[in-house]
Amino acid sequence: MRAVLTTVLATLALTACDGGGDPVQQALRETAATNQSATVSETATTSTSGHASTSHGTTTGDRAFAASEAAMHAGMATATGETLDKAYIAKMVEHHRGAVAMADVALAGSQDPEIRRMAQAVKDTQTREIAEMQSWNPAPAN
Repeated sequence: MRAVLTTVLATLALTACDGGGDPVQQALRETAATNQSATVSETATTSTSGHASTSHGTTTGDRAFAASEAAMHAGMATATGETLDKAYIAKMVEHHRGAVAMADVALAGSQDPEIRRMAQAVKDTQTREIAEMQSWNPAPAN
């Protein structure tokens, strides 16, 4: 925690001197990217370490969703925006795309009619919401 705080403060100081935009926002972006990178690395290490009780992808069900889950997390980690609002939209579009991809996995593999109904409802709803978010146009600043 101390190392992260030191990194944030150092980044704030350097960015403030640099004149390169809002130093707080830049430091937050860099810290988030570092944390995401560490989480992805830790997850990959855990997944290949053979600990079935704690790692993803250990059951048939987990393996079925591993690719769609990884793509969603990668998309969310790289989605960005110039403002909080734009970043929110970008990240939520990726999150919803992940839900659609997982629904597709369920539709392709499940024989349970209730699961198939729920998966189709998720796919329909999330697809509509993606279109709504992509059409969002921020109000002009005063």
